[in-house]
Amino acid sequence: MTIMRLFSPQGSLQRRLSLMLSGGFLVLWLFGTVAAGLILREEINEVFDSALQEVVQRVLPLAYTEILARESGDVMAQHLPAVGAHREYITYLVRDDKGRVLLQSHDAAPERFPQNPAPGFLTDQNARFYTEHAVKGTIIVTAAERPGHRQNALYDAMTMLLWPLALLFPLSILGTWGMIALAFRPVKRLRDEIGDRGGGNLTPLEITHLPGEIAPIAEAINRLMERLRRTLEAERAFTANSAHELRTPIAAALAQTQRLRAELSEPQHHARAGEIELALSRLARLSEKLLQLAKAEGSALLAEKPVNLVPVLEIVMGDFARSPAFRARMDSHMPEDGMVLSHMDMDAFAILARNLIENALKHGDPAQPVRISLGEDALFSVSNRGAILPPEHLDRLTRRFARGTSEAEGAGLGLAIVAAIAAGSGSTLNLYSPATMFPDGFEARIQLPRPHQS
Repeated sequence: MTIMRLFSPQGSLQRRLSLMLSGGFLVLWLFGTVAAGLILREEINEVFDSALQEVVQRVLPLAYTEILARESGDVMAQHLPAVGAHREYITYLVRDDKGRVLLQSHDAAPERFPQNPAPGFLTDQNARFYTEHAVKGTIIVTAAERPGHRQNALYDAMTMLLWPLALLFPLSILGTWGMIALAFRPVKRLRDEIGDRGGGNLTPLEITHLPGEIAPIAEAINRLMERLRRTLEAERAFTANSAHELRTPIAAALAQTQRLRAELSEPQHHARAGEIELALSRLARLSEKLLQLAKAEGSALLAEKPVNLVPVLEIVMGDFARSPAFRARMDSHMPEDGMVLSHMDMDAFAILARNLIENALKHGDPAQPVRISLGEDALFSVSNRGAILPPEHLDRLTRRFARGTSEAEGAGLGLAIVAAIAAGSGSTLNLYSPATMFPDGFEARIQLPRPHQS
């Protein structure tokens, strides 16, 4: 299963290439070693057979001379003394046509030599022999190679070829991994650049330093982002035009209704006009929320350069402070230097903050404060007192038109808008109940996108 997972399409291409190249190196080395072993075996056989022949051909005239110099009838076997202490790998034996030993090397063991060998080479019991007859078959010289000698020589040679593989194979894996990692750097840079795109960052990818195999992919992504940018710009234009076109007739109808209500004197007509005014007010708020939701889901939510969000939050809080009841309840906490930098678009943050503060003021305990915090680390949170919400209620509060247990008036879109802005900016909206600073209540917390650290 591990091997199948390693070579699956979802596996690491760098790891697969490293193992495949290293495995190929190993296989080629083994094939090369086997081929070298076969060639080496032939060469060793040829050299050792030539050595056997050379020994026999050198010993034959010497043995002939030695035997002729003996006294007639002397057939005592003669051992040639060793020049120095050493081990003979090739021994020889000189016999007559009756099999009697006439001459032998000091390490020769006659019982190991074949009886009545035919001229030429003979392999017997893992030993190699070479025999020649002279003087009409009356002198027989046989040279023998020590059993297993050439096999040991071949084994030692093969071992010397294989031992370096134990060191070279791990080094080849590391070297291959390092070279592939170096070659994959442009791919990783392209991956990181693509990961940074989205939201408000639709700038083209840098393709000047990309390899020829990857550059077409980056160019295709740039074309796609250009089409996406044009689509978002068209959507923003539509949103702005829709906001203007919707606000104007609703505001006009609301003004006319208020004027009509002031002119009516009969109670039933006055009440009917009040219901129309209330419905138009709800329609105005709903249209505003829907336009905010459209902006949150389809527009650029990130700024190209870091912006200071403290002034934006102060403006939003100033709008709510126009109501004395709301002004007394807002408890704000911001850095003393008045500086919190973030890549979030100022308009998007204003919508996010307005919805969270409005949600807390409307649905929290009206007798308790609302805590608004924007830290230097760009962590923004809004918390209010009130009843503790069960986890299943928290999970559905970010859905469209979902409402909590509060009876306060609302469209049920505020937290959905905030969640859409958070997702579009690469952040996450976290909801808590009870709030972290209170024994009860509700808290919404979001880590705003911070400037990239250089």
